[in-house]
Amino acid sequence: QVQLVESGGGSVQAGGSLRLSCAASGRTFSYGMGWFRQAPGKEREFVASIDWRGSSSYYADSVKGRFTISRDNAKITVYLQMNSLKPEDTAVYYCAAEKFYSDLGRIGPEAIDYWGQGTQVTVSS
Repeated sequence: QVQLVESGGGSVQAGGSLRLSCAASGRTFSYGMGWFRQAPGKEREFVASIDWRGSSSYYADSVKGRFTISRDNAKITVYLQMNSLKPEDTAVYYCAAEKFYSDLGRIGPEAIDYWGQGTQVTVSS
C-alpha cells in the first residue's frame, strides 16, 4: 500500500517562497510523482511532475520558471520549491503518485493512483 504525506505548506506574502515535501511509503521507487492543487470552487489542476529517475520534469505553464520539482529516491521524497509566489497560487496542494506515467498533466487527476492528504498554501498580496 502506498502512502503519501505532504508537509511544508503555510502562509507567505506575495513574492515569497515555500518548499513542499512529500514523503512516500510503499513501492513508489519507479512511480512518476508530482503535485496538483485545488483552489476553493475550482477543479484540481496539475502543477508539476517528475519521472522516477528524476531526469525529466514537467510543469504547468502558470508555474514555469517559478517552481522546481525534484526527488530524492534514497529518502523516497519529492519536493516542490515554490518561488515568486503569487496570490493566485493559493490552494491546497496535493502530492500524487502514478505507476505508469511521469507527465501527470497529460493524464489528469482522474487517472492518478495515489494521493496525499493535501497541504494548504496561502499567498497574501
